[in-house]
Amino acid sequence: MPKNREVDVVTIGESMVLFQPMSEKGIKYEALFTKTLGGAESNLAIGLTRMGKKVRWISKVGKDPFGDFILSTLAGEGVDVSHALKCEHSPTALYYKDLKGFGDPMVYYYRKNSAASKLHPSDIQDEWLLGAKHLHVTGITPALGEHTAAAIRQAMERAREKGMTISFDPNLRRKLWSEEEARETLLSLIPLCDVFLPGIEEAEFLLGKLDIKAYGEKFLEMGPSVVALKLGAEGSMGFVKDDTVLAAPYTVSQVVDTVGAGDAFAAGFLSVFLERYQQEKNEITSEHLLNALERANILGALATQFKGDWEGIPTLEELNALVNGLGNITR
Repeated sequence: MPKNREVDVVTIGESMVLFQPMSEKGIKYEALFTKTLGGAESNLAIGLTRMGKKVRWISKVGKDPFGDFILSTLAGEGVDVSHALKCEHSPTALYYKDLKGFGDPMVYYYRKNSAASKLHPSDIQDEWLLGAKHLHVTGITPALGEHTAAAIRQAMERAREKGMTISFDPNLRRKLWSEEEARETLLSLIPLCDVFLPGIEEAEFLLGKLDIKAYGEKFLEMGPSVVALKLGAEGSMGFVKDDTVLAAPYTVSQVVDTVGAGDAFAAGFLSVFLERYQQEKNEITSEHLLNALERANILGALATQFKGDWEGIPTLEELNALVNGLGNITR
């Protein structure tokens, strides 16, 4: 895939090889595992690509078969990986997911000293952002290594200098850093984004216990133009200056795996938001905000119907058929 093609979105962050037990016995007793990949930014990249957007994913992977697997899988999904870096002396990260049939799965990370944890401000290149309209980052990458927070900050600052819009999902991972460091770092990055995408638990972690609408108001005061607050089974709420929009949840009968649902939500939201925002010259109406939240709710809910972090995200054609009540011809 040629470098420097025009893309709608650039995202920077670690992907890991994901192993899951084939049965419901759990890691302790299972002998057979499936192999796929997972990572907030790559989940979003796949989701946006399936929504018809052009996405460039950037990270460091190890110079090992796991890194090759990640790059080939993402490229096979249509994601531009031409700027990904290979690290000679650090491995690709792994993680294991333990599904027990009740509650959220337990996740075990093996990502300390991984290739992506070595991301440094000196790695950030202007050509990563060349031909791009939007940058998406999460709060996971800043937690990975000694210099990763500074690297993400620099990427956001460069994107802002180039006139790009920026979205930021805090994607809190308590296993990766202390609560004090997490809160301080995440709050410091909010003023650099245009779109902030927290969950209700993350909002409470960052600001304490508040009324739901107060979260939106407080985050808007920090600098973003739009706040999309995920409310889980209650749907989502969007905030812009002088307006608040509530989007009803998309109801599913069961939940198989919640990991990746927030990334699918972000992909759904951005796939609508970016079109409308650019058309309206950096403004968004309440109607467009509602449309973005509704698609986000659908993609987030559908992502919970499958094992794996991104496999349940539909294509745009499949989504439109679902929304319009059109069944697929299967035989």
